[in-house]
Amino acid sequence: MDDQKADRSIDRRRFLHSAAAGAGVALVPAVWTQASDDKADDINVALLGAGVQGQVLMNTCLKIPGVRFKAVCDIWTAFNQKRVSRILTAYRHEHNVYVDFKEMLDKEKDLDAVIIATPDFWHAEHTVASLKAGLHVYCEKEMSNTLEGARKMVLTAKRAGKLLQIGHQRRSNPRYIFCYENLIKGARLLGQIIAVNGQWNRSAREPLGWPKNAPIEQATLEKYGYESMHHFRNWRWYRGLGGGPIVDLGSHQIDVYNWFLDALPKTVTASGRTNYYDKKTHEWYDTVMAIYEYATALGPVSAYYQTVSANSSGGYFETFMGDEATLLISESTQIGEVYREPRIAPDLWTKWVNMGYLKAPRQITPSKHKPALPMYGDETPPPFKLPRYKLTVQMDKPYHQPHLENFFEAIRGGARLTCPAEVGYETAVAVLKVNDAVEAARKLEFQPDEFAV
Repeated sequence: MDDQKADRSIDRRRFLHSAAAGAGVALVPAVWTQASDDKADDINVALLGAGVQGQVLMNTCLKIPGVRFKAVCDIWTAFNQKRVSRILTAYRHEHNVYVDFKEMLDKEKDLDAVIIATPDFWHAEHTVASLKAGLHVYCEKEMSNTLEGARKMVLTAKRAGKLLQIGHQRRSNPRYIFCYENLIKGARLLGQIIAVNGQWNRSAREPLGWPKNAPIEQATLEKYGYESMHHFRNWRWYRGLGGGPIVDLGSHQIDVYNWFLDALPKTVTASGRTNYYDKKTHEWYDTVMAIYEYATALGPVSAYYQTVSANSSGGYFETFMGDEATLLISESTQIGEVYREPRIAPDLWTKWVNMGYLKAPRQITPSKHKPALPMYGDETPPPFKLPRYKLTVQMDKPYHQPHLENFFEAIRGGARLTCPAEVGYETAVAVLKVNDAVEAARKLEFQPDEFAV
C-alpha cells in the first residue's frame, strides 16, 4: 500500500470509528458517499464462514452499495471457499482467502467489519477475536450455543467500543416494524394481547452430503472441532456444536415474542423428543413444544411455540391474539393479515384502512339461492370466517438485506442497531432455557438478572 492509500485508509477507518461511536448515543445524519474514482470510502468486510448461510449473506451484501469484501475465511477450501472466492472475483472484489481466522485477523489491516456465519459453537470465539481486533461484527443467530459464550460477546463489544449486530433479521424487516409500531402500539388494533402462537415446521431431510472428491483433511476437521465430514456437514444435530431445532428455528420467532410483547418471559415449560430421526445420528430432539408465560404492561400472556422437523404443515408464522383482533405474520411475504373480532364494529377500523395501514376485506355478497347465515352466536367462528384485513406494507428485498443495511448504516453513524448484543443476549437466555426445561421435565422460572450482562 502506497503512502497516499495508507493515509486515505487511516482517515476512512478513523471516520467509521467515530461515526459508529456516535450511532451508539444518538442518530446523526448519514454522510456516506461512494467515491467515483476509487474505493477508499467503502466499508471493507471479511466473511468468516462461507457455507450456505455465509453465501446467503454475501449474496445479499453484493446488492448493497459501498460494501467491499476483502477476505474470506473457511476451512472447506475445495468447496465453500473456492465457490465464494469465484463469485467475489466475478464481482471484482479483490480479496484474500484463509483457513485460519487468526491469520486473517492478523494480516488484514484494512478491514472495518466481519460477517460471521460459522456454526454456533464457534460464534463466541470468532466474535470476541474480531472485536478485539478493532472490527465491527455482524454475527448470525444464535449468538452462541452457551450463555457463557454469549456473555463474553456482549462484554467484549462494550470494552472494545465496537458494534455487534446479531442476526435476528426480523428486527429490521419493514413489515414487522410496521406491525409493532403502527398496529400493536400506535393503533392498538389487537387490544390486550392475551396469547401468542408460533411455529416452524419443515419436512424430513436426508443428511447433508459432500463431493467425495473434495473432503476436508481429517487433521483440519479435528483441529476445528469435527470428527468427520458427516459431523461437519450436519453439525446442527449434534450437542456441543448446535443448540437443536429450538435454536436453529425457534430463536427467530421467540425473539419476536419478546419484541412485540415488550417483555421478557417469566417461566417456560417444554417437551422435546426424537419422534422420527435416529438418535445415533441426531443427538438433538426433532420435535419440541414450549409454553412461555409473560407478564406485560397490559396483563399476563401465554405464548406457545413448536417446531417439527419431519412435517411441514403450516410452515412458519407467528400469531398474536388480542381481545379485539389477531395478527398473523411471517417472514414469508405471502402471510400477513389482521383478523377483526366480530364484536368490533367495522366502522372503528375504517380510518386505519383510509390511512393505508390495512387493506379492507373483500365484501362477500350473500347467495341469491341460499338464505344468509346468522351471525356466529355462541359458536366460535373459524379463522377463515373472521373479517380478514391484509397488511399493506410489503418487503421487496431478500430477507437479510434490511438487517445488513442497518448494520452498515450504524457503522456509518446514521442508525442505531436494531438487534445489538444486549438484545441478542436476552433472546439467547429465553431460547436456550427451553433445552433446560426439556431436560428438567418441569416448569422453569426466569430470574430478572438472568437477562442482564
